[in-house]
Amino acid sequence: MATTTPALTRESLGAWLIKTSPGSTSVEDLLAGRRAAVTTRCVRRSYRTDLIESDQPVLLWISGRDRQHPPGIHAVGRTTGAAVVDRDGQLVMPVELEPLSRPVPRAELLAHPVLSQLEVLRMPAGSNPSFLTHRHLDELRHGWPQAEAL
Repeated sequence: MATTTPALTRESLGAWLIKTSPGSTSVEDLLAGRRAAVTTRCVRRSYRTDLIESDQPVLLWISGRDRQHPPGIHAVGRTTGAAVVDRDGQLVMPVELEPLSRPVPRAELLAHPVLSQLEVLRMPAGSNPSFLTHRHLDELRHGWPQAEAL
């Protein structure tokens, strides 16, 4: 019987990527301050959520067609613990986020030879959390210095 290799392991994880949209979240509140208070993002249970632990890099992806917040990476931060079930029964990922000085637009990532292969671009309707490998994260930091805070 053949076994499948997961797309992500603890060793291959460069950063988590969590998605939100202005239609489902108050993006203004989320990006309101420098070093936002710890917040939680809903995630879908999978083998990936078992890999979430404290102090892992996180990127916030805003999707949709909002002119004020075009699709792309808008904040960076760290996980502050493992995924847990909240009082409403939702699985959540606790994170601390800081808005980027300049978002990294989806269009720029699509034009990049390596980052154009990000899961969030190949499968935009995929569930939270998505991820970047170490190579992806290195390429992001190199091309967009505002993301170096990770």
